[in-house]
Amino acid sequence: MTPQTMTAIQDSMAETVEPRVVPHRADLSRLIREALAQDRVQLAFQPVVTAGVPPETVLHEGFIRILDEVGRILPAQSFMAAVEESPLGRDLDGAALRLGLQALRRHPRMRLAINMSARSVGNATWRQILEEGVAGLGHRLTLEIGEASAMLLPDRVTRFMAEMRPKGVSFALDDFGAGAVSFWRLKDFRFDCVKIDRSLVARIEASPDNQVVARALIAVAHQFGMSAIAEGVESEAEAARMRALGVDFLQGYLFGRPRARL
Repeated sequence: MTPQTMTAIQDSMAETVEPRVVPHRADLSRLIREALAQDRVQLAFQPVVTAGVPPETVLHEGFIRILDEVGRILPAQSFMAAVEESPLGRDLDGAALRLGLQALRRHPRMRLAINMSARSVGNATWRQILEEGVAGLGHRLTLEIGEASAMLLPDRVTRFMAEMRPKGVSFALDDFGAGAVSFWRLKDFRFDCVKIDRSLVARIEASPDNQVVARALIAVAHQFGMSAIAEGVESEAEAARMRALGVDFLQGYLFGRPRARL
């Protein structure tokens, strides 16, 4: 997931606590390691809804967040870019996956999407968390991989998807339209759904160019048997335009901010 996607999360808990001032880059690794070691990490859940009217929640996405010593949220966009290519990024992926699987066990009717990096596929700890925890839950789990991440190790990602599909796991391509994945490679990946990048969705009702691009992306996804989710929907005008363009699902602040409690 890109830093832009990992926006600052506010919920009922956060309203009572000031967000932490972003530390210097040199302090980020130490702060994150301490948070992981002391279990100061949690997921915040945002609904994904059908494009119909009225919308119905069909899925939640779980966003990882870090808390400091007094419970202040460290804005995710302040650390994701710094750690996502490091071993610490794999630790965060593992924490998110572990928390996501726990949430699925607590909520038997829940469907949940969790973000991952292509690099995590080769990480033994992350794979162990998945292999040991996915039994009986795979049909309710979606793993999201960003465009740029998927293109780093496309063959490894494709093999991994083929291994996990018999266990029921679904896959989503995040940030679709950001420019990293060619249509030809998209055909090879065969994701279950794509998430139209928020940069295309923002104020789309006022941008004929973005409408043309979004319509093309949705058409390509449908041609390859994939559903399309518009992410970052913040206004009724954006939702209405994306519905008119043929999107299947919607996600964004208009339908609910990420919250620690479902």
